[in-house]
Amino acid sequence: MTGGDLATRLPQTIAPDPRRVIVKLFVPGEDAALTRTRAAALIERIMLLGSEATADLLHRTLERFGARHDDLEATFAHHCDLVGHRIPRDAELPAPTRLLVGAYFSHEYAVEAAALCNPSMVPHPDQAGLDPGCLRVAVSLRQIGEGHLSSIGFLTAVVTPGPAMVLDDRCGPPSVGHRHPTRHRRDLLAAGLSDDAWDNEASAAMLESLPDRFTDDDFEQAVARLPADLLTRTTTQRTLDELRRATRADYAVTFPVGLPLHRRVLWPAIEAESNGMEDARFVKIREEDGRDSYRATYTAYDGRHIRSHQIASDDLRHFEITPMRGPASVNKGMALFPRQVAGRTLALCRSDGETIGLTTLDAHHMWQAPVPLHTPRHSWELIQVGNCGSPIETEHGWLVLTHGVGPMRDYAIGALLLDLDEPDRVIAELPGPLLSSRGPERDGYVPNVVYSCGGLLHEGVVWIPYGASDTRIGFATVPLATLIEAMRPDVL
Repeated sequence: MTGGDLATRLPQTIAPDPRRVIVKLFVPGEDAALTRTRAAALIERIMLLGSEATADLLHRTLERFGARHDDLEATFAHHCDLVGHRIPRDAELPAPTRLLVGAYFSHEYAVEAAALCNPSMVPHPDQAGLDPGCLRVAVSLRQIGEGHLSSIGFLTAVVTPGPAMVLDDRCGPPSVGHRHPTRHRRDLLAAGLSDDAWDNEASAAMLESLPDRFTDDDFEQAVARLPADLLTRTTTQRTLDELRRATRADYAVTFPVGLPLHRRVLWPAIEAESNGMEDARFVKIREEDGRDSYRATYTAYDGRHIRSHQIASDDLRHFEITPMRGPASVNKGMALFPRQVAGRTLALCRSDGETIGLTTLDAHHMWQAPVPLHTPRHSWELIQVGNCGSPIETEHGWLVLTHGVGPMRDYAIGALLLDLDEPDRVIAELPGPLLSSRGPERDGYVPNVVYSCGGLLHEGVVWIPYGASDTRIGFATVPLATLIEAMRPDVL
């Protein structure tokens, strides 16, 4: 223990790697003040190149960039398709020209060039080949690149007795996977309509016409079946637009079999997350049917609004993303309990921006107004308090890692203990910080911050991955017995 912290830091740290790049669509002039793209003129200039020059330029481009990405030609072809409406209708471009068009409408984006922070840790789906006492873990990362755009990345490690940690190498090109539609849930759509005040005759008729699980085609067929007198109502078209927007917020991402976890990137895919997917809190869930799966909550940010969304996955290869609904989901920092408690699906939240609360999912899939658990009251947390990930189940109670913000926006990590059977009751708390920034950790993209999105308990040791000043990621441990002994009964 050093610097007054109860937790012990491990020597391993992870710094942002600017070599980790993905390929994004690039439209020249699109970011100009007049928002006038120069796409058509660029395509015309490419078409004027001779076949020999085109082939040579494409070859040199692939030679320069091909090793940095998987199947770059497929990406070029896709980007050419995306701007295909700018190609003259009477033009039939040869394959090399189409690929070169795609190359000119592509650029590399360094997903973590600006910052790397706010990790969470869960048991990895693959536990094969480990020595006794070891656990392979999956660590989620908040990656921040140009324009402060956040995405979700991963790394793999093995925690060993000692305690110690072995980090897997993060080599190889990242991949954003294949985004595809998912089968939407009618009950979640209904919850969204109520949440956004779009419950009217047109939406009710649509819900009545849709099956429990429906596709985009099912939706359009339901629109076609709407009675004419509803279609002519002044609010119907706006309602249908909102319904389409709501269904587009559900999507899935799948990565190829065999692609290592550390090369998978969940990249913003819908309008609600166009400015980032922030602070994913992953947790391994025990489902009602007894099987294990993974869930995560994250903050979707569109540049003006924030909202909690949920990720579901059985294997960390196929991910399904849906918005969360209800009063508790309107702010950052929701964190799911790893199992139901007394038949209730629960989550921690901070819907008022400064208080840790407990919320329940009701029968209509709405996260209800929270019960306050812990308000700012100590000197190191007077600005605000929040959770640092999902509660960890122990024999003593639900262990909640917390964060508090003190003077000079100085962050520290603390801890609460909730009753196992009645988690709306705080039974103990750590009187001081468990971990606070010190030394080089204080310097970075966002100074004086230590922040975690979730730890785990293994072999009697609490493992805490944490971001330091949004610049690097560190790891700390504390024996559970030591932490429990240091906690004091809640007296308020």
